Amino acid sequence: MKHVILTLSLLAFVGCKDSKSQDTKTESVEHSAEIHNDHEGHDASGVYANAWVNEIQKDNGEKWQADDTTNEGVKNLENTINSVTPSTLEEFHKLAEQLNEQKNFLVKNCTMKGASHDNLHVWLHPLIEKINALLKTETVEDAAKITNSIEENINAYSDYFK
Repeated sequence: MKHVILTLSLLAFVGCKDSKSQDTKTESVEHSAEIHNDHEGHDASGVYANAWVNEIQKDNGEKWQADDTTNEGVKNLENTINSVTPSTLEEFHKLAEQLNEQKNFLVKNCTMKGASHDNLHVWLHPLIEKINALLKTETVEDAAKITNSIEENINAYSDYFK
C-alpha cells in the first residue's frame, strides 16, 4: 500500500504541472488500472477508511492556503457528493463518473507547490482510489460504503485547507 501511495504521489507531483498538455481522462484510466491491480486479492477496507488523516499535517497548526482553482474544484466535488442520494448501482456509477471528471479538473489545473501541495496529495490520493473503486464496484452495499467514505474524505478538505 505504501508503494502505491508513493508511486501515485510521485506521478501526481510530476503530473500536476505536466498534465495540462495531456489527456487527464487517459491518465485517470491508467491510475485506475494500477490501483485496481494492486488491490486485487487484498482487503478492500482501504477504500472505506480515511487513514490519510493520520498522515496529513497542518501548517503549524493552521490550515494550508490552497489556490482558487483547487478550492473551486473541491467545492464542485462537495456540491456533487452532498446533493445526490444514489440507490441503484447505475446511479452510483454515474456519481463516480461525475466525481472523476471533477477530480480530473482539479488535478489538471493544480498550481500549488511546496508543503501545501504535498499535503493536498495526502488528501487527494485516497480520494482517487475511492472514486476508482466506486467506478468498479459491483454491489449497491459496497457502493454505499465507498460513497460514504468519499463524502467523509471530500468534506474533510476544509479541516486542512482554506
